[in-house]
Amino acid sequence: MNISVLGCGRWGSFIAWYLEKVGHKVILWGRDSSNKLKELLSIGRNNFLEINKNILITSDLSTALKSSSLVVISINAQSLRSFLQEIKLQFLEELKNKVFVLCMKGIEENTGKRLSQVLKECLGEESRVAVWIGPGHVQDFVNGIPNCMVIDSENKSLKMDLVKNLSSNLIRFYFGTDLIGNEIGAAAKNVMGIAAGILDGMNLSSLKGSLMSRGTREISRLIKALGGNELSAYGLAHLGDYEATLFSPYSNNRLFGECFVTGLPCNKLAEGVSTSKALLTLSRKFSVDLPISQAVNDIITKKTTPEIVISSLFVRSLKPEF
Repeated sequence: MNISVLGCGRWGSFIAWYLEKVGHKVILWGRDSSNKLKELLSIGRNNFLEINKNILITSDLSTALKSSSLVVISINAQSLRSFLQEIKLQFLEELKNKVFVLCMKGIEENTGKRLSQVLKECLGEESRVAVWIGPGHVQDFVNGIPNCMVIDSENKSLKMDLVKNLSSNLIRFYFGTDLIGNEIGAAAKNVMGIAAGILDGMNLSSLKGSLMSRGTREISRLIKALGGNELSAYGLAHLGDYEATLFSPYSNNRLFGECFVTGLPCNKLAEGVSTSKALLTLSRKFSVDLPISQAVNDIITKKTTPEIVISSLFVRSLKPEF
């Protein structure tokens, strides 16, 4: 397959590396102003991996869109709408008959909309779109450590074709059966990652078991309210990604939470910050209580004292476990 990857950060560069490794012809695109692109063009590698010379690295978006029928997007989730509007304005013809795969985990902060919804709003309801989500870190994958991930779409034949063509011994893909649940779950696990980092920073890591149990239940209720299958919260996209998010030293969201409460600098992108705000928008709209998401938002955004928030979170009124 001819595949273009839009976004040359840690995950985008890995996706290009992986797709070429499993036999596809790949173009990797980044903006002219991107230092990450400049690094790849200059030395052919970044801090995580070396880009095979078979991969075309470019800042020419027209070339990237014209050359491939499959377009993978891996950028900041909160920038997706403006990016799609930009490319639609400039490259309307090039976008026709494309398959889009979203390789990012987030919910639009201001609207609470899933990323596949954002794409269809921008490019048309007839757009063929899938999501690639689930656990895994670039650092592990490039060292040959395998994992399982999920591809989901409203288009059954599309997701089956993608699973067939993208799977390998390094990544075993499962096809999802609940786009709502998988997108919400994948995004929400980043909020749980920040919560885990806050606990680590407060020397309360023993509470991660409670966080895992209650966090999954919290998100399952939201998924059900949105019309998805609540059991999706217990799949690879959410609970299955907890090990890579709540415990891994490579998790940007966990690291952000830990640094925030300890006062250390953290220059890593933490999508969970915006996602916590989006989840609270959905909480109000669908009348679903999301105490962990609220706690993260109170600490990070409202600057409420972490000790007070965590204490109130774990000393709540008497309730049954389920």
